[in-house]
Amino acid sequence: MITDSWGSGRLRRRRVPRVPRVPGERALLAGMAVDSVGSGMYIPFSLVFFRHVTGLPLTLIGAVLTATGFAAMAALPLVGVAVDRFGARRLQLALYGLRGLAFAAYPFATSLPAFAVVALLTATGDRGFPVVQQARIGELARGADVERLQAIARSLANAGLGAGTLLASLIIGVLGDRGFTVAAWLNAASFLAAGLLARRTPGTGRSRPAPARADGPAADGPARVGYRVVLADRQYLGLTSANFLIALGYSALSVLLPVFAVSRLGAPQSLTGAAFVVNTVLCAVAGVPVARAARRFGSRTAAAAAGAGFFALAALGQAVLGTLRPHALPLLMAGLLAAVVVATVGELVHNPSASSLATAAAPVELRGRYLATYQLSWSLAKTVAPSLFTVLLAVDGRLPWLVVAAAALAGGALLLRLGRTLPQHVVRPDAGATVVAMGATGSTATAGATGGSGGGPVKILKNLQPANPERNPPAPVNLSHPPRIPRRVARRAATGASTR
Repeated sequence: MITDSWGSGRLRRRRVPRVPRVPGERALLAGMAVDSVGSGMYIPFSLVFFRHVTGLPLTLIGAVLTATGFAAMAALPLVGVAVDRFGARRLQLALYGLRGLAFAAYPFATSLPAFAVVALLTATGDRGFPVVQQARIGELARGADVERLQAIARSLANAGLGAGTLLASLIIGVLGDRGFTVAAWLNAASFLAAGLLARRTPGTGRSRPAPARADGPAADGPARVGYRVVLADRQYLGLTSANFLIALGYSALSVLLPVFAVSRLGAPQSLTGAAFVVNTVLCAVAGVPVARAARRFGSRTAAAAAGAGFFALAALGQAVLGTLRPHALPLLMAGLLAAVVVATVGELVHNPSASSLATAAAPVELRGRYLATYQLSWSLAKTVAPSLFTVLLAVDGRLPWLVVAAAALAGGALLLRLGRTLPQHVVRPDAGATVVAMGATGSTATAGATGGSGGGPVKILKNLQPANPERNPPAPVNLSHPPRIPRRVARRAATGASTR
């Protein structure tokens, strides 16, 4: 970056090193990438992975993982309380350590009680970590940087999952069954390495309690604290409900699509694998550009609702495929992959905007509780989707897709309605910008009107800050780089100084 500065009556150009827009951004994103690669080494193999690592029967492993998953979902409110009390940075480091130690212990958890304890610790860390990561991004970033980091995080997650899967496949292919144990320890090491990188991000300190919205639930008095405030906040509960409806579209890609493609359409299993590859590659490569383009919708609610619309369109396309049931494989492949691409676009448009919306709408001092409540919408959708989709599939193969489309449209409509009632600094990332008009002399613009009985000109400063800046304070302005001054203006100023 090159900037202009004054010296000896002349303009001199100096080179300023580029710095990240968010403090600790490089370390934060590097930790996310390492975490994703480690997770990719076991997620695609899950049941088989645990079978080889622990030696327990598959049915028993499945029952334990289901039970611990529900228990971890019930523990999400406690994670929210811990974030509010200790800060997102401390919880992030703690959960990295917990997940790392748990995976390091898996090869030794050969008995049922030991496996249940380790699985519970792992599930608690995995379910609680999205809450902590989202709160951490909210601590460090402001405005449009929140969407940008959310999009980068999702791209890194998909790229890391793909790289981790390839790495695990290579290790298992070379070492055989011993490769599962090696993969578990490498995953543990990835969590610990991500924790070391997260330590390099700056702390934010504990701020004083932020005032609630004038129309918010906390305005009734200071005695109403904690989850009572969250449960009384109808607007935030509306955001959570809308996200649950739209999240069924995410679950449909992983749960419904494989069964529908094979049983209803008669597609080969390799085609569903290709569909997942397309989804992963698009999320990894196009996540940031699509999120940047989604800002043209003008508001976070509009962008998230547009993403829901893409989900609905993709689901309706699948229902049409289920009606036509083309026998030609090229035609079937084109239709299926087209629907997957449209759903992936919906995912890329919806996720950064919806996550940023949930972060911005949460009061700073209760951000952990609010985001834990919001995360329940994701967990509940993942839990409900398998049984819901299988029941609907038994009735008609097209019915689950129609339900997904209707849910996505209802969620998008709810978001648009909430966009008219939420504060502008929540809905629009640039609503807290400050506009200063610069006059010809380089000072604040002046008005021709005078104050009182003919005093000096009145300075005008148009402040667009939200009513409660403590709730979502604006990012600090970097004043170390002076604005570039046109050469013509500089030449006139230098000439004027010499004549005086």
